[in-house]
Amino acid sequence: MTEDSIPNKRIFKDPVHDYVEYDPWICSFIDTPHFQRLRYVKQLGISYYVYPGASHNRFEHCLGVGHLARMMAQHLQKSQPSLGITDEHIRCVELAGLCHDLGHGPWSHVWDGHFIPKALPNHPKWSHEQASEMMFDDMVKKHSLDISSEDVETVKALISGRKERCKLGRTMPFLFEIVANDLNGIDVDKFDYIARDCHAVGEKRNIAMTRLIHSARVIDGQICYDIKDANTVYELFYTRFSLHKNIYNHKTTRAIEYMVMDVLLIAQKHMRFAEYIDVPEKYLHLTDDLFHRINMTESEDLAPARKIIDRIQTRNLYRRVDYKIMDWDDKEFCQAHITPESIVHAAKNANLEGVEQNLVAELTVDHVIVDVSKMHYGRGVDNPIYQVKFYSKHEPNVCRRAESGDVSLLMPEKFGELLLRVYTKEEKFLGLVQTAYRHVLRSLPMPGEAAEIATIVPTPPATEAPSTPTALTSALGLGVPQSRSSRPFGRTPSYSDNQFTTLPPNCQSRSPTRMSSRNLKRTREISVELDIDNPPPTRKSMRLASASGSAK
Repeated sequence: MTEDSIPNKRIFKDPVHDYVEYDPWICSFIDTPHFQRLRYVKQLGISYYVYPGASHNRFEHCLGVGHLARMMAQHLQKSQPSLGITDEHIRCVELAGLCHDLGHGPWSHVWDGHFIPKALPNHPKWSHEQASEMMFDDMVKKHSLDISSEDVETVKALISGRKERCKLGRTMPFLFEIVANDLNGIDVDKFDYIARDCHAVGEKRNIAMTRLIHSARVIDGQICYDIKDANTVYELFYTRFSLHKNIYNHKTTRAIEYMVMDVLLIAQKHMRFAEYIDVPEKYLHLTDDLFHRINMTESEDLAPARKIIDRIQTRNLYRRVDYKIMDWDDKEFCQAHITPESIVHAAKNANLEGVEQNLVAELTVDHVIVDVSKMHYGRGVDNPIYQVKFYSKHEPNVCRRAESGDVSLLMPEKFGELLLRVYTKEEKFLGLVQTAYRHVLRSLPMPGEAAEIATIVPTPPATEAPSTPTALTSALGLGVPQSRSSRPFGRTPSYSDNQFTTLPPNCQSRSPTRMSSRNLKRTREISVELDIDNPPPTRKSMRLASASGSAK
């Protein structure tokens, strides 16, 4: 007679997926310094400074992705036995989901997307996915984990989504669409971060991720979905766009990201931590704690970095001057002409009315930031639905792309746009920078004329702050601006002034929601300066005075 067994699994209580189970083999990877490091890397990076609930880390996200990866693979195994998915395949997919973000650096995408390219311009192109593979290799080696060399290569290929890198990619290419789907962008990584980030920032969205997992079916070597779930798939992509535009790229988040970038680039000259990206023993200790390590220094060389950190902590931030939504197709044209150099050039040479001339003399390229961000549904300007294949219950083994009439006619013409924002590092330049920027906007040359009038603006020295782009910019007209109607853009209103952000040319004021400490102190002093001989009337004294007057 066999004895009843006790399940030998560890259970994690997750706020998104409820109870998540992992067996001892998977837990042997979790219980390493390499994976535990993710407890100290914020999932949303700097967004935590804007959304206090966004305190979740890469650690719990990876637990969630591993859980969903196993769920998806097990569903395909049970619903389609003919695919030949084994328990060993499921373990590799689960492990890839668990370890896919091992390589994220401090503040997540700020590190690999912005800091490293500027700190190490001559370094071969680097991404956190490469670091994830490096850290995975080092984790397996240092802790002698029970996994074959063939499975190690399979897991790394599953993390990258590149099926051509291992044998399994030729026989089961659909497994490479579970964790990192380069084919159409629908993967369990997206399932988890959308649900987790919405939960953290208080966005009340409820996308049926589990339904999509159970809707998945492999047809012609590709994961497809039931046509009944087409609207859920569309909602997934729309929610991704919404999160990027409203949360991840929030104006204040971007301002603080630029401040952190300046801190890192100043500190990099003396602490040389960017070089750790190729050294797993040192990369292991690179987390969001780097911010405090820099602030703890006493070196005079790092005083400018500590000053910026103090500005972040006292909420004396870089300020957004203006913003505008631009057409996706105008990206290169905008980046070539709307630059810190062209804005400062206009400020100093265009005879702008109403600006403070002493500020014009002080303004430099280093005071201005031009930020151009791509906003899209995940597949550029294309409708992401058209890259997903669907089936119906009447033909469960036939897949095809959905047409507009199969999903909805209420969709945008374009699925991508540009978000252009101008910032200043010093608040006193608010009005001046906006006036100069708007002059540049109104003076944009015709696209055909740009090549004729383009000139080279001197590139700032290497010591200049990171947010100052180099390069090719136009010698914009500094006299009477051209009329907007003369520019052949598909959406001309995109280049008009933003009426909701207009400031006086001499504006230097702080946000109305924030008072300086000096003014706040003065307000408190005035509030307690009472005339003892003539105290303010109380309600009781007013009633008595009124009654006395009536009696007379």
